[in-house]
Amino acid sequence: MERKKKIRIMPLIVCILIPLAVGGISAFLTKDSMAQFASMNQPPLSPPGILFPIAWTILYILMGIASYLVFASGSTTKRLWLVVYAIQLAFNFLWSPFFFNLHLYWFAFVWLLALWAMILFLILSARKINKNAVLCLVPYILWCTFAAYLNAGVAVLN
Repeated sequence: MERKKKIRIMPLIVCILIPLAVGGISAFLTKDSMAQFASMNQPPLSPPGILFPIAWTILYILMGIASYLVFASGSTTKRLWLVVYAIQLAFNFLWSPFFFNLHLYWFAFVWLLALWAMILFLILSARKINKNAVLCLVPYILWCTFAAYLNAGVAVLN
């Protein structure tokens, strides 16, 4: 059940900083990834490299807001949601090293499909916890769907 609650600023900031830190550390570990991506054979509709950090920053902020909305809810199922959220953050973190550092394109694709399934679980279960959390996660699953297309394309073409 959704209830109007006062926003607690510090927990909200922490919830936003966690995925931003996950993304930032992953980006640091794969710091030449955009140059590497540009040098690969890419499928049609591949966006310019500058779009990726912008999109991911927005998505990480939205993920953080979603996690705050679930965390701050009175739901009895929020614990499971938050555990799956943490696991998907780990999957999100590890995708880049698999893809860029280890060049395991097909493995990264399967890994991304598992991540996608976890995001779907988060969306479906958030419907009963906080509908605004669902809205925050929809762009994430859409982007990961597009990322899966790009990942498969790179795997086929390289």
